[in-house]
Amino acid sequence: MRVLQVSAELFPLLKTGGLADVAGALPAALAAAGAEPRLLVPGFPAIRESLVHECAVAPVALPWSEGRAVLLRGRLPGFEAPVYVLDAPGLFDRPGNPYADEAGVTYADNHRRFALLGLAAARLAEGVDPAWRPQIVHAHDWHAGLACAHIAAGRARGRTDARMVFTVHNLAYQGLFPADCFADLGLPPAHYAVEGLEFYGQVSFMKAGLHFADAITTVSPGYAREIQTPEQGCGLDGLLRHRAAVLHGVLNGVDYRLWSPARDRSLAQPYDADRPEGKADCKAALQGECGLAVKVDAPLFGIVSRLTEQKGLPLVLEALNDLLAAGGQLVVLGSGDARLEAEFSAAAARHPGQVARRTGMDEGLAHHIYAGSDVMLVPSRFEPCGLTQLYGLSYGALPLVHRVGGLADTVVDCTLEDLDAGAATGFVFDAFTADAYRRALRRVFALWSRPASWANVRNAAMRQRFGWDAAARRYVEIYAGLATAPAQ
Repeated sequence: MRVLQVSAELFPLLKTGGLADVAGALPAALAAAGAEPRLLVPGFPAIRESLVHECAVAPVALPWSEGRAVLLRGRLPGFEAPVYVLDAPGLFDRPGNPYADEAGVTYADNHRRFALLGLAAARLAEGVDPAWRPQIVHAHDWHAGLACAHIAAGRARGRTDARMVFTVHNLAYQGLFPADCFADLGLPPAHYAVEGLEFYGQVSFMKAGLHFADAITTVSPGYAREIQTPEQGCGLDGLLRHRAAVLHGVLNGVDYRLWSPARDRSLAQPYDADRPEGKADCKAALQGECGLAVKVDAPLFGIVSRLTEQKGLPLVLEALNDLLAAGGQLVVLGSGDARLEAEFSAAAARHPGQVARRTGMDEGLAHHIYAGSDVMLVPSRFEPCGLTQLYGLSYGALPLVHRVGGLADTVVDCTLEDLDAGAATGFVFDAFTADAYRRALRRVFALWSRPASWANVRNAAMRQRFGWDAAARRYVEIYAGLATAPAQ
């Protein structure tokens, strides 16, 4: 089964969030499950600089007049399969991250940049590379949503019979653009309609994927249910309910080659569930690295996150005095909303030795935080899957989470019955309120005061396994079902 994965990000070369981790880990898992995967990614500088053994496959005609684009095939470090790179310097050779400039201002031509990515996927589905033609195109999130629209147009013209899978990583980010941008997308005029890309007078790349894909997946079973409700459907719940028969929740996995404290060479001391003593060394190293008081008896809480309201961080700030008064410490890594950045920075200034704040995406420090923390805070308002809590489980940093989406699917609360059964792996609160979050905090400190019970929960957490093998097998089942089904 030849499968083309289409993504705007790719770990370890280009990452702003969990999408990159998925795109980086899934191809190898699919290959192990019997598929033949390849990747298509935009030619951002970090990717172009790493591409070796490259050759030109075919030019990609732009729907507008200026510029050039060509599909390249080559190799990227760490990937066994060939990779396709869409080389369009005028669109992708820019500073900043994939979506915004260095000041955080979104690029005004993002509709062109990611429409072209979808168009390139369609050209591959139509066979522009005579050496390899995908049977399945698997597009990830709104940036790749137009791949589904372009392939649907190609199927209508008899140019391809490829099937399409579209994965929603976060429905809140939809790729919305003014209606007059539709002229730049290279699609048939009929595609701008309610049964197409039109969304309340705008163009929606997310809706393109949801409407035209043969199968829709999202990154946890819980989130697949939630996005069919008005509360979390972001205006698309009606379409998702209409397409519920082809909507699947497939839980993301963890690449334990990268996220295992026993194999992580960046740590002060390796450790695992059978030999957890090294975690104390990692905690002391993290406290020293971040300027916190080196105290073994202070529970250390970690946050590795985009600093946004969605991640529930206002709850953390509202109850920060409770955490500190009980003797806890907090380290925060991330950037995002200016107000949240300022408030965490102010907290660090007010409480030196107890609160540390670091900015940006520092992959090495992120690993140190997972290894050195006793608790990972993930109190998200909504969370499609969440990788933070999965990494926390692997490193024995017990997740404190809101019971929503993938968080609810992966963390077992420290209730008396689950403690007794040895099933508890973290702390879960139900209502998205400061009071409910504070009660979960109190449960953390209650368990911390019982070292033997804490050690048992940590042991259970570290023995959890959410590998990519199960997800890959499920994806292969979905692909196989599409390959034998008639096109919609």
